[in-house]
Amino acid sequence: MEDPDHVLGFWLEELEEKDWYVGGEALDARIRDRFADLWQQARAGRLDGWETSPRNVLAYLILTDQFPRNMWRGHADSFATDAVARTAAKRAIDLGWDTRIEGAARQFFYLPLMHSECLVDQDRCVRLIATRMPGADSSLLHAKAHREVIRRFGRFPYRNAALGRDSRAEEQAYLEGGGYGSTVEALKAAA
Repeated sequence: MEDPDHVLGFWLEELEEKDWYVGGEALDARIRDRFADLWQQARAGRLDGWETSPRNVLAYLILTDQFPRNMWRGHADSFATDAVARTAAKRAIDLGWDTRIEGAARQFFYLPLMHSECLVDQDRCVRLIATRMPGADSSLLHAKAHREVIRRFGRFPYRNAALGRDSRAEEQAYLEGGGYGSTVEALKAAA
């Protein structure tokens, strides 16, 4: 059975930081082939024991929040473990475990909040990145962009198709007008 070190070794050592957000079928397939069974165990609640240390919970967050976005891109399962990731992230943050992880890896404690369709979580994410990751300008920009989408729509319109939700007229116009990328560009222009 894979353990937390295998997840961290793959995500933080085998891959480079630039690989974390580019996706693509080749990387998605690698993650799916290697970690889909482990993700299923987490989804079934059989990896709760991973929430025992900062490094272990970091691996759990990557497994439950990041990997499904690659493994199940475009499908509802991309978001199937968001709630467990969010709960684990909040618990770890409350314990201060995020501050025991150095560098860019710390952001994975905050991304479950960034992926939340709750404005309170979005505000907390922006605040945490601003105060606990100084100099992480790109992460802060994306946290603010996610928050802006939730402020505007109360949900992420670009998830609607995968989740079987009907898009409202204003959401459809947003998607056709550049969607998330347009939000990022507007925030850059306003800075």
